[in-house]
Amino acid sequence: MPKKFQGENTKAAASKARKADAKAAEKERQDREREDALWADDNKHVQRKMQRKNDQEQKRQQQLDRKVENQKAYEQEMTKLAEVSKSSTAKFSTPAKVTQSQIEREKEREEFERKEMEQKRLLEQQKIVSEQPELIENVNRLQIEGDSATNVDEAIRILRGSVDGASSSIAQDQHPEKRLKAAYATFEENRLPRLKEEHPTLRLSQLKQLLKKEWQKSADNPLNQKIMNIIK
Repeated sequence: MPKKFQGENTKAAASKARKADAKAAEKERQDREREDALWADDNKHVQRKMQRKNDQEQKRQQQLDRKVENQKAYEQEMTKLAEVSKSSTAKFSTPAKVTQSQIEREKEREEFERKEMEQKRLLEQQKIVSEQPELIENVNRLQIEGDSATNVDEAIRILRGSVDGASSSIAQDQHPEKRLKAAYATFEENRLPRLKEEHPTLRLSQLKQLLKKEWQKSADNPLNQKIMNIIK
């Protein structure tokens, strides 16, 4: 009886070898992908480092450029100041002759400034008077140094002289605030009823605010009359 074949099956061995080769190839592929991924990560880190380095270098260069520009600007400014100082010194060392027209212009300028200051002072005085409620008395009764006026005519008469032979007379130049109050009382008596008709929905306080604004521009305001006299 012949002996039974004890060797390995050729087909099975070939199949096993193919599987082993495929497994090895797959493992090699996976290892290569992992290695490529690691290299890619390293490249990203390197690129970021290089970018940061470039940014820092650009920033440092910009700072140096600004310092150079500032230094140049400073030197140019100092040069200009030196030239101006030299020119001023030369100008004042040889004073120019003042002409008659220059003297006249200087006088006109001083006169204009004086009138302007006086106008501002009067406007400020008008503003103070109009903003203080206690200076605006009841139109039905006005008292000036003991004299009492219940209407506009009596108020004007008090300002012009004494009432019923009173010994004290009121000098207009000595009491401008009293003339202002009397003039405002007259203005309010004449204008307030018209404002009520023109603005029936407004409260009394609002009407008086409108009245004050009109008073500041009114020709009846003694301060405005002074200003006009100064301008003339």
